[in-house]
Amino acid sequence: MITRLLVANRGEIARRVFRTCRSLGIETVAVFSDPDADAPHVAEADHAVRLSGAKPAETYLDIDRILDACRMTRADAVHPGYGFLSENADFARAVLEAGLVWVGPAPSAIAAMGSKIEAKRLMAEAGVPVLPSLAADSPESSAWEYPVLVKASAGGGGRGMRVVRDAGELAREVASAERESLAAFGDGTVFVEPLLEGARHVEVQVLADQHGTVWALGERECSVQRRHQKVVEECPSPGIGQEMRERLQDAAVRAARKIGYVGAGTVEFLVKGDRVAFLEMNTRLQVEHPVTELVYGVDLVRLQLEVAEGRALPGRVPEPSGHAVEVRLYAEDGRYLPQTGVLRLFEVPGEVRVDAGVESGSVVSPYYDAMLAKIIAYGETRAEALRKLVTSLRRARLHGLTTNRDLLLGILTHREFQLGETHTGFLDQHDLNGARPGEPPAVSGGVGEPSAVEGAAGEPSALGGERGGGLSVLAAALAEAAASRADARVLRSLPGGWRNVRSQPRLARYEEAEVVYQPLPAGVAVIRAEPSRVVLERDGVRHTFEIAHYERKICVDSPLGSVELTPVPRLPEPVEHVAPGSLLAPMPGSVLRVEVQQGDRVAKGQAVVVLEAMKMEHQITAPADGVVSAVHVEKGRQVEAGAVLAIIQEGNP
Repeated sequence: MITRLLVANRGEIARRVFRTCRSLGIETVAVFSDPDADAPHVAEADHAVRLSGAKPAETYLDIDRILDACRMTRADAVHPGYGFLSENADFARAVLEAGLVWVGPAPSAIAAMGSKIEAKRLMAEAGVPVLPSLAADSPESSAWEYPVLVKASAGGGGRGMRVVRDAGELAREVASAERESLAAFGDGTVFVEPLLEGARHVEVQVLADQHGTVWALGERECSVQRRHQKVVEECPSPGIGQEMRERLQDAAVRAARKIGYVGAGTVEFLVKGDRVAFLEMNTRLQVEHPVTELVYGVDLVRLQLEVAEGRALPGRVPEPSGHAVEVRLYAEDGRYLPQTGVLRLFEVPGEVRVDAGVESGSVVSPYYDAMLAKIIAYGETRAEALRKLVTSLRRARLHGLTTNRDLLLGILTHREFQLGETHTGFLDQHDLNGARPGEPPAVSGGVGEPSAVEGAAGEPSALGGERGGGLSVLAAALAEAAASRADARVLRSLPGGWRNVRSQPRLARYEEAEVVYQPLPAGVAVIRAEPSRVVLERDGVRHTFEIAHYERKICVDSPLGSVELTPVPRLPEPVEHVAPGSLLAPMPGSVLRVEVQQGDRVAKGQAVVVLEAMKMEHQITAPADGVVSAVHVEKGRQVEAGAVLAIIQEGNP
């Protein structure tokens, strides 16, 4: 029987496993890197061990130090979570050889599925339909039918994956995928297969015990992806009929039996019409497991622990009921670039489940995945689940970091998504991110003129997708004025901005917008104005705004949506200007490659510098045709966000 369990992971999955352990009376052990010393998963564990001496990005991959932590804390079992070492057969073997309970499948099963190339061969033997594999270095690649997909053999999560649409791009993309795969999984092996465009990505949850019972707990729809990483998942799939569901579940059970699988795992497929093709088997718990838990009424972590203890699964598979939808909330901008810094406030209201690796005040570092939380809604119908999820996201208070909330709302409210008409190219087909960072929002008016944000409540606004942008900016201005009066040392009872003889309107300026707040816009009345709360009435309808003040930022939240504003100081401090044509680092990271030299001619879109951040490669490209007039970095250099990487002089100097 397991009495003390170490989770060889971090963030939300560590907290998720701890939650089940607490309900079962099992003591918990956390491990942590230096950047994670104050992380919630460390505070919640009964015992915690610092994995010292390793680079932050490699800390959770150090098998010897993790086993040392087991010995130090007398843990008798290890749960790998997902990612990191969860699908490393050597780690599973080392845990078992140390006399500990391994909460996962046998090392042989992990090894069999760890190489996607070998996995496809085994699945074909088991009668599971597969796509043909192509050798990345094949001399016949110029004759292939494109597009094709380059994939890492040893991992997943979108890392080491590239779409190639032309034979001339193959060598470059293969090399890039090999580097990314090596950095993420310690194995740079890649292979190529045909790209089945317009297909659904559907996976089946399996669970098997040591006594020969194998469950197939329905399917999950995972088609909406960015950079080949899932963004929205749901159970059941809205596009799968009962006949196809039975085919997929039968194939998943055959796959599990073929390799003698024990524990929780996922078999993934592409589905297009009547065609089914095996993608991979993940020999671990999946990020999106909560939707299955809610629909089938099970605790998959508890079942994992019970199977690891040798207990038998009931012979009857639980019956599904209702619908569940999950979204992954990331700290990233509209270009899918990860964001780092302090998450000032993290509050997600409503009838939803929140599996988060963060809390208010958490620091998001550049070393790990940018996912902040999973937000999951359940309903008796899909429409009910979607409604709950949309409402919760709109009312969430997320301050301090740019997130993908607007993207998630754009997906969930899109007509085709609501009809269940999704496929793996959904986000390529529909640009749901709106204006890209750096594009000026069309929301500001002249001094004394009605600002473009002063539209009626409920109108679309360029302010972060918020539906009542004008009222939110007005609320921010009134809250600032109230805060100024609250801090006043004399005549505090006078209203903010009071003048004996008014000569001009009172104007609040922000980088994103400006608004006249004295006199008030026509039809607007102030019911309450305090530094942290403003109530406005417009055309007989009241709206309450919650206001948070931070250094150089004001965050406004309401049922209309959320807006983040940057006040323009009356006496701006001098700013450091960069040379025209400067290419700036969009995030902290390490310079992986410099593709040009000073004096080189470059074409628009040509790679200039490649950064590595959060185990992903990010190409920094030339914004226009020109000449490289300066290169400020070299391979291996650590750079901060905003650092000048190179300068491109446009045209033909």
